[in-house]
Amino acid sequence: MAQRRMFSLKIIDTDLFLDMPSSTQLLYFHLSMRADDDGFVASPKKIRKMVNGSDDDLKILTSKNFIIPFESGICVIKHWKIHNYIQKDRYDETQCLYEKSQLIETENGAYERETECTRIVYKTDTQVRLGKDRLELELGKDSIGNNTTKVDCSSKLQPVIEKWNTLNLSKLLNVKGTRLKLLNARIKEYGLEEVLQAIDNIKHSSFLKGQNNRSWVITFDWFVKPNNFPKVLENNYLDKEGNNGGTKQNNESSSAADYDFSKYTG
Repeated sequence: MAQRRMFSLKIIDTDLFLDMPSSTQLLYFHLSMRADDDGFVASPKKIRKMVNGSDDDLKILTSKNFIIPFESGICVIKHWKIHNYIQKDRYDETQCLYEKSQLIETENGAYERETECTRIVYKTDTQVRLGKDRLELELGKDSIGNNTTKVDCSSKLQPVIEKWNTLNLSKLLNVKGTRLKLLNARIKEYGLEEVLQAIDNIKHSSFLKGQNNRSWVITFDWFVKPNNFPKVLENNYLDKEGNNGGTKQNNESSSAADYDFSKYTG
């Protein structure tokens, strides 16, 4: 394993990094110094204790996307290959092969968890699979290389996919094209937390889950449309407690028989 480690100003000279507490920045440097040649750290909690860091420092590094943690306790430095280039004759592959298999490498070298959302095929001779969630996107720049098959999808949308799939409706596997454009518009307008809350509201609506005179069930494409989303967010379809302890649907959904369902199927 190489004994020297480098740090790129493209990462550590950003406001995102410098706004973190000094103890968090220090922990990042120590984790990076002790990472293997692929950027994996086998014992981040041990290193955190060595430098008198706190659990919050690890949480901040995770939430700010400077490290990617795994259930095994191992973590990886997300921008490792932006910081370091190790020549092949000095390179020793990580022992964390299972964790490495869960990652893809973005065009600029940053790691990302591999999901349906982050798969993208680049038009190169070797057709390497890379993710779209690049450093430019993380630092606020929205740029896509001309040599890619364009799939606008970031891991930042993964919480939305995961939350939707807890509803046991039609499974959401990817977000791209018009679907991505509409979702990004809702997130920009309302914020990610409100989008997740609106999805939670669906759990409490029999109408949206198919208990109506047409057996119509909400779809993700319907949900993210600008005229539909605020109604779900504002609980217009919420089940209400009945006098006998049961539930009844809210005013908008209780008159389902009178609905023009054509506006739901579009």
